[in-house]
Amino acid sequence: MLKSKPTIELIGAPQDLGQVHRGVDMGPSAVRVAGVIERLRSLGYYVVDRGNIDCATMATADEGDPSARFLESVVRDSESLATVVEGAIRSGSFPLVIGGDHSVAVGTMGGVASVEPRQGLLWIDAHADYNTPQSSPSGNIHGMPVAAILGDGPDTLVGVAGVSPKALESNTVIIGLRSVDSAEAERLHASNINYFTMHDIDLRGIQSIMEEAFAVLTAGGVEHVHLSFDADAIDPRHAPGTGTPVIGGFTYRESHLMMELLSDADIITSAEFTEVNPVLDDQNQTAELIVELIGSLAGQRVVKPGT
Repeated sequence: MLKSKPTIELIGAPQDLGQVHRGVDMGPSAVRVAGVIERLRSLGYYVVDRGNIDCATMATADEGDPSARFLESVVRDSESLATVVEGAIRSGSFPLVIGGDHSVAVGTMGGVASVEPRQGLLWIDAHADYNTPQSSPSGNIHGMPVAAILGDGPDTLVGVAGVSPKALESNTVIIGLRSVDSAEAERLHASNINYFTMHDIDLRGIQSIMEEAFAVLTAGGVEHVHLSFDADAIDPRHAPGTGTPVIGGFTYRESHLMMELLSDADIITSAEFTEVNPVLDDQNQTAELIVELIGSLAGQRVVKPGT
């Protein structure tokens, strides 16, 4: 759990091949510039910055099959990321990955599952990312990581780090859905994934949703839960710097409350924040908000108990 891990290893994954917008590879730098290391250190954590893994670029990579664009390069970069994440976990640290597009989650989860395959997965995103090459209308791999993590998709992507599935489907929760492809929606409905749309959140409120999510994520004695947070989960009024914005997302306070509730529950054992694109941002506003949310996840409060 994060509260019991005094050391956080920050790992940049500047992957941009999973989607089409240039600039998301600068996400890790934008989050560093926004002060993520200083924020975590101010909360009492020892932070080790592992720098960025080497990633292929659109200028040099081979797109390959258009139904799974840049698959070979994404797999190779995912293997590299998995190795670094696994090393962080085995050293007793909390791995915090900063993307890059959301395809980096396959590598992160590869490293996590190499140590403990019985993982719960909390996916906070406007999109389900549950496509395969057969269902995807775009061929963009950042729309496929949940499927790959749970064992469905191209063999090389599914097999990253030599472990599959990388999380338990019945302990997987997606929160924030408001843009799902039609074939993907059918796949999602037929799965054992627990998912909540923004309609559910409007009706029930974020606290009720999160409490139900906690029960699902840890059901069956699961003790390891990975958080994967896409910046486009937040309404673009608050987080404009992302490649696939969808109006009607989480408010500033809802976003913080989710992280605060996760911090109080203390169930998160690894995390990543993805899809920050400073080229599309307004004065690094999105990266700064992500740093604030990481602070809330790490225990930052307006007034702490006993103060």
